[in-house]
Amino acid sequence: MKTTFKIIGMTLLVAVFATGVSFGQQLPQFSQYIFNGLHINPGYAGYKMEPYIQTTYRSQWVSFPGAPKTYTVTADLSANEGTMGFGVSLMSDNLGPARTTGGLLTYAYRIQTGRNSHLGLGVSAGVTEYMIDGDLLDPNDPNDVDLPQGRVNLFTPNLNSGLFFHTPKFYAGFSVYNMIGKKALEREDVALAYHDFHYYLTAGAMFELGDDVGFKPSFLIKEVKGAPTNYDINAMFVFYDRIWLGGSYRSNVKIWNDNLEANLSNRNAVAAIIEIFATDRLRLGYAYDHNLNVLQDYRANSHEFSVGFYMIPRTAMMKNQRWF
Repeated sequence: MKTTFKIIGMTLLVAVFATGVSFGQQLPQFSQYIFNGLHINPGYAGYKMEPYIQTTYRSQWVSFPGAPKTYTVTADLSANEGTMGFGVSLMSDNLGPARTTGGLLTYAYRIQTGRNSHLGLGVSAGVTEYMIDGDLLDPNDPNDVDLPQGRVNLFTPNLNSGLFFHTPKFYAGFSVYNMIGKKALEREDVALAYHDFHYYLTAGAMFELGDDVGFKPSFLIKEVKGAPTNYDINAMFVFYDRIWLGGSYRSNVKIWNDNLEANLSNRNAVAAIIEIFATDRLRLGYAYDHNLNVLQDYRANSHEFSVGFYMIPRTAMMKNQRWF
């Protein structure tokens, strides 16, 4: 198909080089996932041991037309004395003329594996809609029969699963996303609407550096067919159990034979992150991503905002410091 899209052409080219987030082949990324595990693992549901709601807005590559914008709302709670966790996730991800929206319901069964350790086995299920608006395309050949006419919508079921283990000072998780629904999206007229298995492996720990200072290192590895293996290395400091300051380094590496064969820079981006408990219930977060790849000279950086709200005051649950 010999066409050039003024709106999405540059965006998709950049997505290939940046390997940070690309529509269809990769799920949206978040810099603040370390404070909301539901974005990457259904086994996380119920970890906080109390009702919690969070909304996140991410604007990526702000100076590019049609750049990705992602909005999510998640909620989770525990029941039956913490042995069960429930969650709800809503997402809208926009990239040029393409949009992905979805909703998931999550259930996690939490097993106490030790005096202060638990293992959550979670599953989330829902529906995802992929849409592309052909009227927003500006091709060289307007008579190309392969171009979608008007809006084209596809719906597919979705299923994710995950394990989440944690103690008061350590956590580790593994999850698989997009386990079903791929065949429903193999349509040439909506080539962007295509998803594959995503694998997430993450772990982190909390170290006390003093009475009022803690240090939390963590990492995330993401694997999806057709893209390099992505990894995040994170380091956060917590002061007085109220202010979190730190950052992330995000990059990629070719490991498997089906990773992209391209001249990709191993450097990707760094992120500065701050989280503040404005009150005992209200949590505010902000992340600023700076590119270290082909976009570094274009000032096409990213901003991410989050607002979280605990239904129960923090002072009521001193046993769970919510480090993760």
